[in-house]
Amino acid sequence: MEGRIDLTIFERFGFEHQPVGVKFLLTRPDGLERLDKKAAFCQMLKEAQDGRPFYTTKDEHECKVGPILLGMDKPDPVFESGMIGPKLGVYEDARANRRIYGKMPRLAEGSVNFVAFAPLNQLCFDPDLLIVTARPSQAEVVLRAAGYKNGAGWTARGTTVAGCAWLYMYPYVHGEVNLMVTGLHHGMKARGLFPEGLLLLSLPFDVLPGIVDSLNVMEWDLPQYHSTREEHAARMKRIAEEVRRELEK
Repeated sequence: MEGRIDLTIFERFGFEHQPVGVKFLLTRPDGLERLDKKAAFCQMLKEAQDGRPFYTTKDEHECKVGPILLGMDKPDPVFESGMIGPKLGVYEDARANRRIYGKMPRLAEGSVNFVAFAPLNQLCFDPDLLIVTARPSQAEVVLRAAGYKNGAGWTARGTTVAGCAWLYMYPYVHGEVNLMVTGLHHGMKARGLFPEGLLLLSLPFDVLPGIVDSLNVMEWDLPQYHSTREEHAARMKRIAEEVRRELEK
């Protein structure tokens, strides 16, 4: 596979859950074993965090939505009719549930046959996505790094169901960092994959180099996070006065 970006800086965070690299492939990946069970697309993230690198095909998907989003399967009217959501108590009626499928990012049909997963400490390929599971204080550093050199922001897009569309597809298709909160997405919550309140950060391949560069040069633990409100206000006032004097020169 392609030359790998050095992602070892992420080990400095000491994440409780390993970051996971994900790669979408047309051809079978070398050196990886096939997942030996069926799992939902969202569950595959957890499988990689807790185990070894693996790849999946259409046949390992327990839930039909994953292969549809990956272009491995054709749309299924059972799901896209919107009739499942009301029966689960997630949507009032089919028309509300049906609407989400028109907005979901998907990969072109036939463009992906295999998906590779690997935890950071066993990453053996150049990932299309790095998915980070973090506490808010850790996520703040990663998100700050994403905009440290270019002012870029992040998105927090999702729907109650089909969280996998926003975990994997949206950041990959649009090249934007996407943020999700564990406990807000039906399938992941029903499967008990994560404790509530963690942040899932999906980092696409084209922004990863900038994030890594910023993490290597910026200050992670800012002093103002350890000052009182009064101290912070005084510091802000002092800095504003310094800037004002600079502008008056």
